Amino acid sequence: VQLQASGGGLVQDGGSLRLSCAASGRTVSNYVMGWFRQAPGKEREFVAAISRSGGTTNYADSVKGRLTIFRNNAENTVFLHMNSLKPEDTAVYYCAAAESPSAVARRTTTAYKYWGQGTLVTVSS
Repeated sequence: VQLQASGGGLVQDGGSLRLSCAASGRTVSNYVMGWFRQAPGKEREFVAAISRSGGTTNYADSVKGRLTIFRNNAENTVFLHMNSLKPEDTAVYYCAAAESPSAVARRTTTAYKYWGQGTLVTVSS
């Protein structure tokens, strides 16, 4: 499966953005989908994950209540809606796909096999 992330940009502190991850090659309903981010000089970190059906989600504590992951399997797309953005949310955001259903409960990059190219989110103070 190939993944294409989009929707990043520059937003002010407290603003909102919606990221999209479009899949091609295989239907996205076959995969647990996740979002990760990597800030300059830092390691890539887990943000959110969603099960194949969309019935189970998992969030990093730092984004819980502000970011929402959801999916539209009919459109082969996964989204990350981001509210109340903070400067510390500034990073390149990556979407990823995992074949194992158990990946939704894991927060490691190693759980995911396929990765998109990333989209930059910059939150200004």
